[in-house]
Amino acid sequence: RDIANGLAHAAEKDGKFTQAFDNYVDLPDRVNVPLRKYARISDEEIEERYEYENEMPEVVIVADATIVKGINILRGMEKGGTLVVATDRKPDEILKFIPNRDLLATIVCVDAKAICGDQTVDFSGSEGGVDSVGLGQGISAPILGALARGTNLVTLDNLAAVLKNTDALRKGHEQAVVKSLN
Repeated sequence: RDIANGLAHAAEKDGKFTQAFDNYVDLPDRVNVPLRKYARISDEEIEERYEYENEMPEVVIVADATIVKGINILRGMEKGGTLVVATDRKPDEILKFIPNRDLLATIVCVDAKAICGDQTVDFSGSEGGVDSVGLGQGISAPILGALARGTNLVTLDNLAAVLKNTDALRKGHEQAVVKSLN
């Protein structure tokens, strides 16, 4: 949740039109299941705000690397996309688990857990909850730092303006391992 919301808020600072939303299409109970959250970023106003699934993502962020083996994480992506993975592994190791890796132009890996240590996030217990310690705590800050390093979607400065843990954001940016596949 923090990753999509942080990305959307930072892109707004660049004058972009944004929307962050959840995908509940295949997650009826949303308890202990992988959740897909989306951020839409556009140079033009987003006219259709009631799309609940991004069928053609340009960037995929995986906050829990264990799902790389079991889920088609690049589903719907067209050639030229970017994958960001929170992992202590290097890009070449992660690519071994991705059957449709030919869709990727870039893969970015960052050890977000090592950067954040044992920081926890408190969403005040319910759907729509807001992290009570601020946007960008836990592993979301270094993941967003890695995203800024591997893409041109947002700037590090705009992310720092909206995230609470700017130290982890900057460490994620510095420590991200970016591999171009073209």
